[in-house]
Amino acid sequence: MAAKLDYHWHLRKVMADRGMFSTTDLIPPLAERGINLSSSQVYRLVVERPERLSLKILMALLDILDCTMDDLIEPITAAGVGKKPKKAAAGGGSAPDAEGLGGLRPKRARIRGVDLS
Repeated sequence: MAAKLDYHWHLRKVMADRGMFSTTDLIPPLAERGINLSSSQVYRLVVERPERLSLKILMALLDILDCTMDDLIEPITAAGVGKKPKKAAAGGGSAPDAEGLGGLRPKRARIRGVDLS
């Protein structure tokens, strides 16, 4: 089975190493390269880890920051990614210590018929 891959996004650190401490510092250099992003879009690009990224934006960032892709994106193996444990069905006695209940499981009710004699 192949390992699950993930990545760390280091744009904020690379910007700080270049003396760019405000996210809006990227807006003019991006505009010079024909990429017009709003301040909130640039903020999300810097602060959050992008799931989808235009190659034009990536190439512009590499040019602006004079860095390589390895400086911005660090591939890692995702730790702890796997199948989630199955939860017990309600009333099924397969998990005596169900999540959050501990030993406080109620006893199953027994219903008996009424004797009318």
